[in-house]
Amino acid sequence: MNRRFWKLGLTISAATFMAGIANAQYSETGQSNNYISTGIPILQIAPDAISGALGDAGAAYSPNAYSAHWNNAKLAFAEKKMSISTTYTPWLHKLGTDMNFLYLGGYMRITGRSAVGASLTYFSLGEIDHTGDEGQHLGQFHPNEFMVDVTYSMRLSDNLALGATGRFIHDDITNGLVVEDQTTKSANALAADVGLYYQYDVDRSQQVAAALTVSNLGSKLSYSDDDTENEFLPANMRIGLRYSYEVDDYNTVNALLDFNKLLVPTPPTPNADGTWSGLYQNMTDYRQTSSMQGVIQSFYDAPGGMSEELREISVSAGAEYWYANTVAARLGYFYEHKTKGGRQYLTAGIGLKYKSMDIDLSYLVPTTNFSNNPLANTVRVSLTFNVDKKK
Repeated sequence: MNRRFWKLGLTISAATFMAGIANAQYSETGQSNNYISTGIPILQIAPDAISGALGDAGAAYSPNAYSAHWNNAKLAFAEKKMSISTTYTPWLHKLGTDMNFLYLGGYMRITGRSAVGASLTYFSLGEIDHTGDEGQHLGQFHPNEFMVDVTYSMRLSDNLALGATGRFIHDDITNGLVVEDQTTKSANALAADVGLYYQYDVDRSQQVAAALTVSNLGSKLSYSDDDTENEFLPANMRIGLRYSYEVDDYNTVNALLDFNKLLVPTPPTPNADGTWSGLYQNMTDYRQTSSMQGVIQSFYDAPGGMSEELREISVSAGAEYWYANTVAARLGYFYEHKTKGGRQYLTAGIGLKYKSMDIDLSYLVPTTNFSNNPLANTVRVSLTFNVDKKK
């Protein structure tokens, strides 16, 4: 089957996540570019303007309504009785004005040691023209993707919590287009997240936290009847750290650091003699690898060995300052190796708490290829409504 049309949706969606992938076979350092492509890359996009302003660091951030995305275990430590949040992001406006990312989520504490949460993520890729092999116009379609999550989190001790999330994924990137007499189809998948969160008060003014999350473990995505074309979900592992220091009653600072690695097998690379380097003999063998087998092999299958495996780890760092727990200023940086997508950008943002409502804003500035980078000037706006117990 010609994958051109249904892969178009994947290409646009992938562009939302990579933004800096190189076009040459080799980078300036002489290292092979070997980007790991997956279906539904928006599953890794920050759904909130808080972590979006902290360089996408969020695994160990203080529990809030977006915790289920970053680390579901944190919900058990949430201070509010209930919280509802929403985020709107005009996405890749340099490529078009009709792509939008929407998020709606929240949680509710059910006991003093447990909480439940749910969220809906929706991504519209706008309106795309369908053309034939000779460029003839065959109509228009409106690709879109959405995910629905349900989360449960509970404390295992005063300092440690465990979380689990179930996720339904629907990806309709072709609207059933017929390509070369074959009908494409929307893809559905089920996935799960598991998280651990540790929080410890060093003293009355200092707190440290650590988090581990493995997310998007699930079935592969099928856009046609050809099983050899199935796409991996963006399964990934995230490790996060946080240090919080309350300087005095009016000033608080937070420092965050996240490490993230896709638990997806690395594609083999072709050699000049027609052979392939890596764990797989060809791309067919690669695509036929099961999801769970791919998770295990993702730690040792890179054609470049351990040095390439280490290059697959992206780093997020962020700093946050609060004044009187009312106004926040945030700054962050995200780094991904140039042979693995090359996303490198600065982020900044502000936050405001007013009674039961929080308003957050983030702004993204690429540090590489700024003039042509589709992620340049990305803005996120988040609103959160909190409900406390009656005093």
